[in-house]
Amino acid sequence: MDSILKRGLLPGLFCLVLVVVVAVAMVGCGGGTTTTSAAQVTTTTGGSATTSGPATTTASGGASVDLKNLAFAPASITIKVGDTVTWTNSDSMTHTVTGDKSEFDSGNLDSGKTFSFTFKTAGTFTYHCTIHPSMTGTVVVQ
Repeated sequence: MDSILKRGLLPGLFCLVLVVVVAVAMVGCGGGTTTTSAAQVTTTTGGSATTSGPATTTASGGASVDLKNLAFAPASITIKVGDTVTWTNSDSMTHTVTGDKSEFDSGNLDSGKTFSFTFKTAGTFTYHCTIHPSMTGTVVVQ
């Protein structure tokens, strides 16, 4: 303990413990599903799905994006209006799927968790991982 105090590491250790406590609390409460008026959002946490937004059925299909090796794969996809994209965290670390203009936000996705978003308007939607900003992706909706 003396060496931690002498090196000034105590504030950093405190912050780390605080982050872990908040993350555990969020998982225990079902995660951070964000409701938007443009789409249905589904976040799967611990085997259960939480859905918010308008209840819609996507008949036209969808696409899947894998989060692995600190990248979105594929980095760019093209879908149709009304399609749902499902991101799966296949990495061993936590990631987010966050729209650059806050159109959607998965919150923290632990390894093995998924996040889905239904795109209801045409356009180009860029997104990133807030934890690892070098991770970027694009959804083109036609």
